[in-house]
Amino acid sequence: MIRTARDLLAQVTRSFRLPEWLPELKDKQVLRADAIAGLTVALILIPQSMAYAQLAGLPPYYGLYASLLPTMLAAFFGSSRQLATGPVAMVSLMTAAALEPLATAGGEAFVGYALLLSFMVGLFQLAMGIFRLGVLLNFLSHPVISGFVNAAAIIIATSQMGKIFGVEADKGNYHFEYITNVVQAAMHDTHWPTFAMAALAFGIMLIVRRHNPKLPAVLFAVIITTLLAWLTGYERHATVPLGQVGTQSVRSALMLDTLQRKHLTNLSDRYLEVQQDFRAKAEGVETEDEALLIHRQDLEQIEFMLDQKKEQTESHHENLFETMLYAVGEGEQRMFYTAEDVVEHLPEDRKDEPGQAWTIKRYLNNEVTLETGGKVIGDVPGGLPGFRLPSFEWSAMVHLIGAMLTISLIGFMEAISVAKAMAAKTRQNLSADRELIGQGMANLTGSLFQSYPVSGSFSRSAVNFNAGAVTGFSSVVTVVVVAVVLLFLTPLLYYLPQATLAAVIIKAVSGLIRLSPMVHAWRANRHDGIVAFVTFFFTLTLAPDLELGILLGMVLSLVLLLFRIMKPRVVFPKLQEALLPEEAVADGVMEDGRIVRMRFEGPLVFANVAYFEEQLQNLLATSPNLKVLIIDAVSINEIDASGELMLRDYYRRLTESGIHVLFTRVRMPIQEMFELSHMYRDVGREFFHRNPVGVYRHAWQLIVEGADEPEEQVRMTGPDEPTYQ
Repeated sequence: MIRTARDLLAQVTRSFRLPEWLPELKDKQVLRADAIAGLTVALILIPQSMAYAQLAGLPPYYGLYASLLPTMLAAFFGSSRQLATGPVAMVSLMTAAALEPLATAGGEAFVGYALLLSFMVGLFQLAMGIFRLGVLLNFLSHPVISGFVNAAAIIIATSQMGKIFGVEADKGNYHFEYITNVVQAAMHDTHWPTFAMAALAFGIMLIVRRHNPKLPAVLFAVIITTLLAWLTGYERHATVPLGQVGTQSVRSALMLDTLQRKHLTNLSDRYLEVQQDFRAKAEGVETEDEALLIHRQDLEQIEFMLDQKKEQTESHHENLFETMLYAVGEGEQRMFYTAEDVVEHLPEDRKDEPGQAWTIKRYLNNEVTLETGGKVIGDVPGGLPGFRLPSFEWSAMVHLIGAMLTISLIGFMEAISVAKAMAAKTRQNLSADRELIGQGMANLTGSLFQSYPVSGSFSRSAVNFNAGAVTGFSSVVTVVVVAVVLLFLTPLLYYLPQATLAAVIIKAVSGLIRLSPMVHAWRANRHDGIVAFVTFFFTLTLAPDLELGILLGMVLSLVLLLFRIMKPRVVFPKLQEALLPEEAVADGVMEDGRIVRMRFEGPLVFANVAYFEEQLQNLLATSPNLKVLIIDAVSINEIDASGELMLRDYYRRLTESGIHVLFTRVRMPIQEMFELSHMYRDVGREFFHRNPVGVYRHAWQLIVEGADEPEEQVRMTGPDEPTYQ
């Protein structure tokens, strides 16, 4: 337990020790096995990470950034040797859902908030690991996780429908609105080359997996579709002067976009100047004077204006660059118009079919770059990510607290689940607290080098394990391969179709949709089944507010748990003939209700004391012949002060009314509590029995002879071992 600063320092020191597997790297066979496994994982990670970054609302190359430091740090500071950390579908979806209310997906502000979220998640996980707070994960029951994961997997898969069909659709306020809009758009405007590319990617992955599951099917799909996109002109560009954009409103919007971005840059520079000036003046000042307060107000006002300008500029930019234009004419005479304007300029035979739509990709130096056809990921910046601080904004941090908690817990649950599965096979020592530290370091440090939140991956960890990884060095090899791609091979990624990445995402999450655990929970326990299906339903219907779905599931599971504690099962078992004296059986005591045995199956605490009393009252009302009540305490594992006082009170009241009360099979912790509370002294130790023979004999003696003493007194020492059911 951490009580002093020295204890805290010692705990932190223990938490950041070097991995135990480092000396094993002297073995060349271990190095070879890890190198092969690391390379195999990298071949899957590269396309997967870009797909998941796109799912998170980030440019695809941020997935590669998130596959560098986080992957290596999790291997160094965690306890699992085969856990493959990096971008995962579930965390990517939750990241997008958390950030979309703050900024436009893909924009600079969005990226800054993604880094901030990763920083917050890492800090929280790191603190949980250092202070050994993994117990908080117990609030996420298996039914809650099962319902959430199934719903989230469906949301992830359906969120890619627009990219599969090559259509744009309004997202609406809820995810089901987006699905409706995509279906409506796809019925009329499906881009068949895009759909064909997605279908091809699916087909390649299925065929490769069926014929040789050990091969990286995702990589085959990426290579083949990328080559095909390059060879067939899947995506086409055209750079034209601004004057060839025939719609005046679009020309004006392009010029306005340039002015807004220039103004935003100037305002950002102004903010940094005022901020530096304020910090210089405030340094060493304990109490701010009036001038400094005015300076602070100026800084806050500029910050507010900057936030407003960012939001306005990004919204205008996104709407402008989603505008569809249609070409009329050829060569230098070709003009581009919006759907509303193009009809006036089309020949009669093309009035109903304006042709392929073009979208704006870039506007620079009075030249507009347009693109048409299928969408590819485009330019990927070469080189490794540099140091970049997240956007530390108080309002954004407050907004992201819920997402931070959800991602921290769900992300770690995903990581620890797969780590435990592999540890069971390899018999390695696994520490949940060290895994929290590993995941925390991955997210915290990664956020400083342009990584968004990550976690342990089910699929890549399985590949790592099956490929023969022995130590965490396999993750280091994976990082080296990703770094080589970023340094030298990014031009090869330009023509990678976004439809292929969408297919990769859908294929990856399809394995997460497993309704059987929810059905099993329903069969095993109705309460657990209700929790699973309620979490599933509300996560689906409330998306993109995913944390609300899981929060409702957690609250419901706790409420039902409290309900079970408040109203545990109460059993009145039939008396066992073999344990009763022969004369008692002959006298008909088994049928006439003079002796009743009551078993309360749960803790006896303040929350259910009233229910216990209610059951006793019902018993008294329906048992007119009752002479002896035997309270079988074998299932009572805890009694608090309220429960103890209630037992005392009812013992007195029943005794005064002529009904004897005996206790049997009291568990050892409760025996100790009765000693401390003087229950034994006040009631009489002779009324407590460890075995059924003694309590039945005593009960019969009280009925027949009316005696106060049993035939033999039972000592209350030794183990409390139940001997009958």
